[in-house]
Amino acid sequence: MNITGYTVEELHDPTGILDGIRYEFFLQIEVPEDDELFTENGLVLRVIFADVDQTQSILHYEFMEKTSNAILDFALEEDEEKLVFEFCRKHYQQ
Repeated sequence: MNITGYTVEELHDPTGILDGIRYEFFLQIEVPEDDELFTENGLVLRVIFADVDQTQSILHYEFMEKTSNAILDFALEEDEEKLVFEFCRKHYQQ
């Protein structure tokens, strides 16, 4: 799995009930053709990332087909989740 691009936006909590700050990432993902995640239309990983009292975490993620935004029922492997976490941690304040 290779992250080829991304967008990030701070999510605003109009109610003020959520602790910390949340960010929504859309990561453009490239996977080999023989990977079960491969789709000819492209792949996006939507990630909800939180920073609560200087502690960062991934709250939620989902794979989506790029052109249709259809949700794909797959999970990240442990090493992939670490890669995504480190990427988000590095880029969430930009």
